[in-house]
Amino acid sequence: MPRSRRPRAAVMSVALAAGALVLAGCGTEQADGAGTAQDAEGGVTVLAGFYPLEFVAARVGGDRVSVSSLTPPGVEAHDLELTPRDVAGIGDADLVVYLEGFQPAVDEAVSQEAPDSSFEAGAVADLDVEAGEHSHEGTDEDDHADEGMDPHFWLDPTKLAAVAGATADLLAQLDPEGEQGFRDNAAALVADLEALDEEMTTGLSTCETRTMVVSHEAYGYLAARYDLDQVGISGLTPDDEPSAAQMAELVAFVRDNDIRTVYYETLVSPDVADTIADEAGVETAVLDPIEGLTDDSQGTDYLEIMRANLANLQAGQPCP
Repeated sequence: MPRSRRPRAAVMSVALAAGALVLAGCGTEQADGAGTAQDAEGGVTVLAGFYPLEFVAARVGGDRVSVSSLTPPGVEAHDLELTPRDVAGIGDADLVVYLEGFQPAVDEAVSQEAPDSSFEAGAVADLDVEAGEHSHEGTDEDDHADEGMDPHFWLDPTKLAAVAGATADLLAQLDPEGEQGFRDNAAALVADLEALDEEMTTGLSTCETRTMVVSHEAYGYLAARYDLDQVGISGLTPDDEPSAAQMAELVAFVRDNDIRTVYYETLVSPDVADTIADEAGVETAVLDPIEGLTDDSQGTDYLEIMRANLANLQAGQPCP
């Protein structure tokens, strides 16, 4: 809320070709939970690069699949470094779900240890937003088009739904006896994501200010889906702090464009956002890119955090 100040290569190719088709064939009933957590320990093992992919794999796999994330809670996903044990785990997993270009250490380990047992989620998520494409043109520092494609597709729930369908297809290949449960689970998740998308479309349709000033330009897909723009304090990754001149320019932008709120995120220090907000005389609030979970996350899973983001945007833009 606002605050003041074991099928391998063949399986992968099937999923990429059929991921979009899986959704059309899914029912709408929840899986009955065949198997138990103990069963999953001896069954299919899935490693996810970071939280949103872990969330999808766990929801789709249910009790038949053991899912864990390579990115520990509280760690900034972009900065992940792998231990030798992590790398060995990638080689041992039945399926590794990752996003190419988002975590270089994971890319390298997958290419070496799991080239035929990995699923690159971007292949079905349709990455179609370039860095800076949905950034406001009011500052000199917000055009980061040279950084390539924005990888943060999961902030558009409809794109995460495509990953759910492809994941169900992969798990069905690895565990044919669980196929119906995986497809039912995927359908239930897709229904949840569609409901979230409806809430966000309605909730953000009346915003008085459609430009968001954000900690880093991770929100291109959210902006594209819900007719918003973003101005980032930094670009696609949150590593670089702005210079004094850039800070002054951002403060002037906030003052001149009726910006009510500067958004920061849970895994990155809010100091720069606080400084800009203080100088401009506006408030700050969390807008979580959901790259990972922490004790400070405004929810226990993706759906809850996205709804918290919606509430914070409605208050901060504001959206009557």
